Amino acid sequence: MKIDLKILKNKVQKEIDSVKDLKELTEVFKKYLGKKGILTEILGSLKKLPRVEKVKVGKEANQLKNFLRIKLDQKVIEIKEKARKEAEEQERIDFSAPGKKPILGHLHPLTEVKKKTEEIFQAMGFSIVRGPQIENEWYNFDGLNIPKDHPARDLWDTFWLEPESSKLLLRTHTTPVDVRYMEKNNPPLRIITIDRCFRHEATDASHEINFYQIDGLQVEKNISVANFKATIQEFFQRFFDKPVKIRMRPSYFPFTEPSFEIDMLCLNCGGKGCSVCQNTGWMEMLGAGMVHPNVLKNSGLNPKNWQGWAFGMGFERLTMMKYKIDDIRLFYSGDLRFLKQF
Repeated sequence: MKIDLKILKNKVQKEIDSVKDLKELTEVFKKYLGKKGILTEILGSLKKLPRVEKVKVGKEANQLKNFLRIKLDQKVIEIKEKARKEAEEQERIDFSAPGKKPILGHLHPLTEVKKKTEEIFQAMGFSIVRGPQIENEWYNFDGLNIPKDHPARDLWDTFWLEPESSKLLLRTHTTPVDVRYMEKNNPPLRIITIDRCFRHEATDASHEINFYQIDGLQVEKNISVANFKATIQEFFQRFFDKPVKIRMRPSYFPFTEPSFEIDMLCLNCGGKGCSVCQNTGWMEMLGAGMVHPNVLKNSGLNPKNWQGWAFGMGFERLTMMKYKIDDIRLFYSGDLRFLKQF
């Protein structure tokens, strides 16, 4: 079958121009220049033609082949350039489009309160100190005048570490830091410790096995309960950004004498009585007292020359009062619905 190469050239030109992507262009290449392509078969049939016609048809066929290759290469460049421009258009920033607000994390409420608490006490002349979370029996109990038969030493309250002969435990309060600090530093001194404690007890809305405790200590030659009351009342006022009324009740702690509990007028009801304060109008906030002479002796200080006050307060309780949170377990739940409120 004789094919007019001029007509074929025009046909191929139109097909290449109508191609939209590389896949369609590949099909055109196979159709004309593939192993069984139209132009390939024409070139393969030249040997059957008379010499004069073979020369003429062969010349035209090779010209068409070169033409096709050039056009195909140009079309490849054109398609790739078009794809590049389309990709740039998609990546281009539309400054008129509304922005997407990035999802950012924020500090945990306990961390925020810890920072504020430390700032307040530092402004009042206190140093921030820390101690080991794994303690020995001496600093956690003996040095603090807690006798061998005290309930706090029982396995029910304390996480003892193996082997038992090591007498190591996860500290049950931050007060051991007081003894450690007084051993190595001479009075007068003012320190605050805010750190983690551990107790083997059932968890509920107000108890956790892992919690934070604020421990404060001031030791000087002439210091009294009045100094403590003024300090803690000033702290509450700065912390809650409003005047706060407190009261003191007699109590007992092995490491202080005299000892007392500190209640704060309920901020939720203003002292009228509500479910938060169990209709008493007061919230129990911390335990405190004058440092027991035995604790001063165990720390290397002469109780005849020095005296001081100390207090311990549940840090989560302080945070719960500030934000009116009714369950301590929420702090450690990892529930974003809770954390996003702060």
